[in-house]
Amino acid sequence: MNLEEILPSVRARVLRIADLGDQRVDIRGQLEDIGFLPGEQVEVLRKGLLGQGPILIRVGSSTFALRESEARMIEVEVL
Repeated sequence: MNLEEILPSVRARVLRIADLGDQRVDIRGQLEDIGFLPGEQVEVLRKGLLGQGPILIRVGSSTFALRESEARMIEVEVL
């Protein structure tokens, strides 16, 4: 399951960041730099209107807005 599929108010644990080819290597590194690391707990706070658009995510004590394509790269397990 990926982070885009999680409903708001659901907590999950990061399993890994998927490798989706050379174009995503930079994004993968950026996600890891801001805290999306294996074992880290995450929570979807809010999704865009009608489930489209940016997804507001809490990872650790920080909050980030991710694009849907970025959230799809993060594989998680629901806690």
